[in-house]
Amino acid sequence: MGARVGCGGKGLGLGALLGVLLFWGTLLPAQAQSSLSVGSYPCPPFVIEQDDGEYRGLSLLLWQQIAEQLALPYEMAYYELDALLEKVATGELDAGVSCISITPEREARLDFSHSFYETHLAIAVKPRSIGAMIGNLLTNKTLWAVLGVVALIAACVGLVYYLLERKVNDKLYTQNSAAGRGVEGFILGLLFITKGPFNYYEFHTLTGRVLTVLLAILTTFFLASVTAALASSLTLGAITSDINGPQDLRGKRVGAKTESTASVYLTDKGIRHREFEDLAALLEALDAGVVQAVVADDAVLKYALGQASAEGRFESISVLPYQFERQNYGLVLPDDSPIREELNQALLKVRTSPEWQQALKSYLGQ
Repeated sequence: MGARVGCGGKGLGLGALLGVLLFWGTLLPAQAQSSLSVGSYPCPPFVIEQDDGEYRGLSLLLWQQIAEQLALPYEMAYYELDALLEKVATGELDAGVSCISITPEREARLDFSHSFYETHLAIAVKPRSIGAMIGNLLTNKTLWAVLGVVALIAACVGLVYYLLERKVNDKLYTQNSAAGRGVEGFILGLLFITKGPFNYYEFHTLTGRVLTVLLAILTTFFLASVTAALASSLTLGAITSDINGPQDLRGKRVGAKTESTASVYLTDKGIRHREFEDLAALLEALDAGVVQAVVADDAVLKYALGQASAEGRFESISVLPYQFERQNYGLVLPDDSPIREELNQALLKVRTSPEWQQALKSYLGQ
């Protein structure tokens, strides 16, 4: 019996030891875990390669803060976008960090975190020269259409008043010839619809006075319509470029980055375009006149142009105020990634932190 009790005590001691080891195993620091393999690719201001070969940027800052919260060790490597997405899809990488848009096509074979930044597609153009601007103004179809309508209505109004007033109103019609009075009538009509209504008592016939009151009301709406039409047609952007939005890209020489959401958008819309390896090559092509417009993510495009402008480059290139095709950036993960939920919780905390808000102001002025 004593031997059996001794054996049982030995067994109990071994079991307790194993239990303690298992308990402490659950509390081992995260540093004891194997490092995550994380990939990225340059996409200023989210991932910026510096002169010394090191990298910084908004996405890297976000990942660092998430990794610190979760005590996740990781190793970072850098790839081209298509290679990065492929390695994440096959599980060679545990996560991808950059300015990667969440799209249905990518969701079909990858997983994504919550969005950490929202942007849009935008168009950059190089404004025309002064001579081209004047030519564009003189050939503006809307301008000539509005002028034609104004002239026609002025002629009609002038004719009506001429027929009503020519025999009784020497103040309005002083010329002796019919042609001269016709010109005076046209001028009257033109002033009426552009300057606004005359005082009704300047007309001698009752019909003319009643018509003046009615036209006073109609002229108010007419002037507002003319102003709106000219304002949309003769903005600085419309004069300096014939590209004012994505609807104007058809038939133009358009550029986009290879494998980008901008390229996918243009393809889906049936807009032919040239693809370039990076944004720098895109802007060089636009500045040289190889393409007439480039399409890229708004935040990335504005940051690149801001940096180039500070160096005295691409100063004539501007981003149109028209934004379209909303984009959301997320961390890309393998399908059914086991760390997705933890990453999302940490990401939401980082997005509301003062450090993240300050980083947005620092990099993007937001």
